[in-house]
Amino acid sequence: MESILIVSGSEKGREVLREFLAVHAYQDVVYTGHAAETRRLLLDRTFDLCVINTPLPDEFGSELAISIVEQGVSQVMCLVKSDVADTVSIKLEDYGIFVLAKPLNKQTLWSAFKLMQAAHHRLRGLQNQNDLLRQKIEDIRLVDRAKCLLISYLKMTEPQAHRYIEKQAMDLRLPKREVAIHLIRTYEE
Repeated sequence: MESILIVSGSEKGREVLREFLAVHAYQDVVYTGHAAETRRLLLDRTFDLCVINTPLPDEFGSELAISIVEQGVSQVMCLVKSDVADTVSIKLEDYGIFVLAKPLNKQTLWSAFKLMQAAHHRLRGLQNQNDLLRQKIEDIRLVDRAKCLLISYLKMTEPQAHRYIEKQAMDLRLPKREVAIHLIRTYEE
């Protein structure tokens, strides 16, 4: 994990988590004590993991957890009292938020961190794959648009337009995307 946000209204809770993270060599850790303070912090920064030790002084914490997930933090864990854990879990599980019942031991907390770390890496890999696929789709759209312009303005057939773009890309040692962008600028401006 690159960065961790700990939100705990309880100083004792912050200290327990601080000691736990220090033992396990987590480096980039930021601590806050209120939901409002956390929301202000998230305007300027993102985190890979967030742990919310509920309840917070200014709200319970489940709304904050949902808000954080919607802003892009890949993994959020809420620590809640055991008597409300099932209720909170039902509310948060659709958002992919981990809910652990307090009190909990260090082994359970460590296991939860490792599971979240694995999920974080898996999600990051899927996000990278998704970004690559989106880029490929955008490239195809640009090339198709350029082919349509060649067909329209130069009366080429689709295979001729396709071959023209490929040849230009090879001759100029540019990606087809760049050739397509140049053609679009030429014929649409």
